[in-house]
Amino acid sequence: MLRALLLAPPGAGKGTQGERLAQVYGVPHLATGDLLRHHVAEATALGREAKGYMDRGELVPDRLVVDMVSDRIAGAQQLAGFVLDGFPRTLTQARQSYEWGRAKGRTFHAVISLQVPEDELVRRLVERGRSSGRTDDNEETIRNRLAVYAEHTEPLLDFYRGREILLEVDGTGTVPEVTARIGGALLPLAFP
Repeated sequence: MLRALLLAPPGAGKGTQGERLAQVYGVPHLATGDLLRHHVAEATALGREAKGYMDRGELVPDRLVVDMVSDRIAGAQQLAGFVLDGFPRTLTQARQSYEWGRAKGRTFHAVISLQVPEDELVRRLVERGRSSGRTDDNEETIRNRLAVYAEHTEPLLDFYRGREILLEVDGTGTVPEVTARIGGALLPLAFP
């Protein structure tokens, strides 16, 4: 079963492609933002601790995010496969999750990096903001989020490239076109 990570900047289509890939490969799509919101809504111990950081607009600490994702993958209902998006976001998280994955036999088969030019990302997110009413999808905030991504998350590309599991895929075009490109990139890989 496929174990993959979607790694891309805001607006590149991780959520859309994650859902499509999960459906094609018959595995769950795990979006860490959704998992965090679920823990907060259920007032779990992890959710109560994470809520304080979220309420202050701070990043949830690596240890909480790693624990949350690890529990979802290898907890009571162990997952043989999954498509993950939103984690890891930092090199520290990537290294911790790799060590955990090696110990549990749950490392990624592939890390799919959706390549989309910055101007196109801004255009997509501004349009999303107009259609959804999201006030955080304005050009200034978007460019800041892209800068944060470049600083904290782009270094993961070299980490996964060094592990020889990075698949760089053109993320422009229609949703089905991008899905087909990802499928083509995954085709040569062997996973049970």
